[in-house]
Amino acid sequence: MPNTNSDIWLSGAFAVVITDLMVYPFDTLKTRLQSPNYATVYKDATTGQIKRGVLFKDLYQGVGSVVLATIPASGAFFTTYEASKQALTRLLSTSTTSTTNHPQKPTPLLPTPLLHSMASCTAEAVSCFILTPAEVLKQNAQIVHSSAPTNSTTNPSHPKNITLTILHRFRHRPWKLWSGYTALLGRNLPFTGIQFPIFEFVKGKVVGYRDTNTKAKTAAGRGGDAGGSGTTSPDRNQNSIAERVYVTGIAGSVAGTISSVVTTPIDVVKTRMMLAATETAEEESVKRKRSGAWAVGKEVYGKEGVQGLFRGGALRAFWTAISFGIYLSMYEGGKVYLGNRRMEREQKIRRDEEGALL
Repeated sequence: MPNTNSDIWLSGAFAVVITDLMVYPFDTLKTRLQSPNYATVYKDATTGQIKRGVLFKDLYQGVGSVVLATIPASGAFFTTYEASKQALTRLLSTSTTSTTNHPQKPTPLLPTPLLHSMASCTAEAVSCFILTPAEVLKQNAQIVHSSAPTNSTTNPSHPKNITLTILHRFRHRPWKLWSGYTALLGRNLPFTGIQFPIFEFVKGKVVGYRDTNTKAKTAAGRGGDAGGSGTTSPDRNQNSIAERVYVTGIAGSVAGTISSVVTTPIDVVKTRMMLAATETAEEESVKRKRSGAWAVGKEVYGKEGVQGLFRGGALRAFWTAISFGIYLSMYEGGKVYLGNRRMEREQKIRRDEEGALL
């Protein structure tokens, strides 16, 4: 049964909140690894060893802002993605008529992976606009403690509400909350543009392999069971949800790993631009020459080489594989569950109406 927009929003919101809470510490570590002050703040200058007490401290700083923003951003993404995918398929397809004057399945004018890529990029542009302010607040909050003295366990100047403290810095320049939107979009467009075609492809292959095995098992066991009820039992619905979650999780993990590795340099540039959003006007005037994404990328490459552009890439690939697999499987499972619930309610209403007529 087709899902409604409310199904998509609820499934996406539930999936994104659970996933964000699970992987947020990894995201904080990735931000700190990509910070321009990583070598001076998170490593000991004399021994070169990582300061574990600093690097692994307060890993959930700034989580509130990103959770609140990703709920509408996720809903906007999936609603736009599903609508764009259907619209592009209709617009960029040709319908043919058979000799019996019955319309056949439309033939896409463009390859299906390209249609999925276009739909995901459209959805990402909408989602990023909602998400950018939260990303700026989050990433600046994640490194707030780096300016605190590291030789004391307690710091009186350490703010109690870090997110509000960071937000206070933007009171005179609220537009700076969208600093890094182009870099975020520049990272997420190729990320989703690569990710969703791979996801749809892998999912289709896994589903095809599973269906082939199911048909073979059914053919081998045919004759052992006679007949069937013709109705969908609750157990079968649960099996359907579990299968969708399993297949989606595998496809999401594969797609997330590949796309995250490819787009790590853009992610490093995005992180640097967002961390620079809280600089004062004087600091900006000194560093104005590196304000663009390309200039920031050149600066990182010039100072740290290729290693700097891929800093945090392994960690990002690891948690993206986990988070994207969990995220999409929960989203897909939520859609199936809500669709089944709605279908069961509608069937019950029809049965009650038929019973009343009798």
